[in-house]
Amino acid sequence: MLRGSFLDPSPEELCAFLGHQLGQRDALVQVAGEFEIFYQGRAASVAEAGDYLVIIKPDGSVQVHSQRGVKPVNWQPKTDDLRVVIEDGYAVLIAERYTPPELLRVGFLAPAMVQSLELRDGGSFVLLGSEAEMQAALASDPEIIEAGLTLVDIELPTDVGGIDLLARDAEGRLVVVELKRGKANHEAVHQLSRYVDSVRALLAGNQAPPGIAGVRGVLAAPAVTVPALNRLGVLGLEFKEVTALSPAETREPEQPGLF
Repeated sequence: MLRGSFLDPSPEELCAFLGHQLGQRDALVQVAGEFEIFYQGRAASVAEAGDYLVIIKPDGSVQVHSQRGVKPVNWQPKTDDLRVVIEDGYAVLIAERYTPPELLRVGFLAPAMVQSLELRDGGSFVLLGSEAEMQAALASDPEIIEAGLTLVDIELPTDVGGIDLLARDAEGRLVVVELKRGKANHEAVHQLSRYVDSVRALLAGNQAPPGIAGVRGVLAAPAVTVPALNRLGVLGLEFKEVTALSPAETREPEQPGLF
């Protein structure tokens, strides 16, 4: 998480540290201390010397925060040129945008702290609503998961638990669907595998009726971990990304029987 930091850096130390971190463009950088802010673009503004926190993100965006309020006192949402120079004995951050022309200059008069943080992407994305609401929405419109998918049953009981959705694909195969509102992990793959094995055993014991050409397993979620995705491939199961849901119908969807 913490890649590096300095307390009370000299102008040369600050310039070298920021130059290295900004050149890599893969860390979030924070600088706190007494600064002077100058902006020129669609308007012009100067923030007199005061205590500020400057945040520079890996995408090149820059924010300058004071001690109060939610919004930054100045920011650059996109930069074409981002550099640090020494001017008159002080380190100066220059964030420039070409179109439209905008210039943000931060003079680090008395920097108290600088640090760089390596933040992992992807805090878990979770669909709005409960898992039951997700289930109802996908049961109402299973083609969100895959074109040609039609609903067979919801919460079909098996010897290893209830299957979230059982559907039939365009080729007549049964599709066991395991739903997750957030990032699916290895445990979700294990659950799906058990449900698929159970349905296959059920079909084998009852001699599959005409029109059923096999059983697929699908893990439907907004995201999946890399180990879980690899395990799906090993088991011959699939992942379908679901990041938006249609409102579920208020009536219960019609559920034809499995047999």
